[in-house]
Amino acid sequence: MSLLENKFKLKESGTNVRTEFIAGLTTFFTMAYIIFVNPNILGLAGTDDNPFSKGGIYVATIIAAAVATLIMGLVANVPYAQAPGMGLNAFFTFTVSMGLGFTWQQALAMVFICGMINIIITVTQVRKAIIKAIPRSLQYAIGGGIGLFIAYIGFKSAGFLKFTTEAPFIYSDEFTTVGYGANVVPALVNFADPAAQLALIGLVIIVVLMILKVKGAILLGILATTVIGIPMGVTDTSLSNPYKISDIADTAFKLDFGGLFADPAKIGLVLVTILAFSLSDTFDTIGTFIGTGRKSGIFDDKDEAELFKGKGFKSKMDKALFADATATSIGALLGTSNTTTYVESAAGISVGGKTGLTSVFTAIFFLICLVFAPIAGIVPAAATAPALIVVGILMMEPLGKINWDDFEEAMPAFFTTITMPLSYSISNGIAAGFIFYVLSKVVRGKFKDVHPIMYAVTILFVINFVIAGVLKL
Repeated sequence: MSLLENKFKLKESGTNVRTEFIAGLTTFFTMAYIIFVNPNILGLAGTDDNPFSKGGIYVATIIAAAVATLIMGLVANVPYAQAPGMGLNAFFTFTVSMGLGFTWQQALAMVFICGMINIIITVTQVRKAIIKAIPRSLQYAIGGGIGLFIAYIGFKSAGFLKFTTEAPFIYSDEFTTVGYGANVVPALVNFADPAAQLALIGLVIIVVLMILKVKGAILLGILATTVIGIPMGVTDTSLSNPYKISDIADTAFKLDFGGLFADPAKIGLVLVTILAFSLSDTFDTIGTFIGTGRKSGIFDDKDEAELFKGKGFKSKMDKALFADATATSIGALLGTSNTTTYVESAAGISVGGKTGLTSVFTAIFFLICLVFAPIAGIVPAAATAPALIVVGILMMEPLGKINWDDFEEAMPAFFTTITMPLSYSISNGIAAGFIFYVLSKVVRGKFKDVHPIMYAVTILFVINFVIAGVLKL
């Protein structure tokens, strides 16, 4: 017990082992849905000729979450858990892989580079400068936009939407374009399909549990929906292709750096995409730390002052940022998208978690999940899609902090938020927000209000759009 006290300073923080255990378990239950959701999202990044093993992703998700959360607890001594991030995994699949045409191995290489960049800029204090350069309103808009994008993905995965078109199919060498603009009209389905019915049932279950503030509502909803899907014929209980711990061999150390930089014409696109990964990861993390740390006292005003004014790794937030940065590269090596700090950590903090021991317990619970690998494959998309919708709701909170009465602030925030789901791209949303923010300041003659880093990043985004148009990417 004295060893734990010396390591985590429990008495000094006003907590004990029992409280930290309960907090760790609570955090685990509120975020364990990622074990089931992540393989379903990242698995879509593969192709018939080059499949991205869902079994490997499942195991990689658990190990990445456990290792990264242990680093957070042991190095930073704060009660935050890490796992492959929602939104970032969607960006990996739907933008980088499906949209831009990179293989999942090349996308993993980008994630690894993103992690190394985050480590470097954290150590060299550059990360602080980047954080300072981005207007707070755009940080809020990015978080809310990702939430809206995730919810939209959930609606599609659940089978709630259908799309009709008046235009004829337009064929190209790589894909089929159905139509443009008003010719493509989304609508709700008639819910005759059992999978859509099950997803609707699952959504109601999770929403009710969330309203009743049941701990682990999302995970319980996924499991309940999976069971209900058995008599409905949606849940496959044959276990013909169960996940195995050995599946990690299909995804670990598969990064393709050579292929990523093989085409000189795509170097700019690669760099901009890596930047988009890094920006999303950075803002998600800093928002979580500041939003939950201030209220709980984990990161007080003194600690925040040390972060922005002090040198070295004196503040707890400095150490936490470093732990978050290392987690991204570790996850990429294992075979998953950006591993980042989870806002669901607030659940554990709310029940008394104050030190890194909370994170250690959460990591242990993740490792225990490895023994359930053989049965995890039965969870259908209809059971995880409602979780995406609810997580999207949870991520919308930052939008309320934007001053919508000020058009100069509201306009770039709006374009950031709305562009993400409509273009099916987080990167496009960030780019739109940056471009319109800089444009508004330039038009008003407020050149000095824009940080030089913002100008540089905006120019990179514009160059990316020009290159994409010229090369028809």
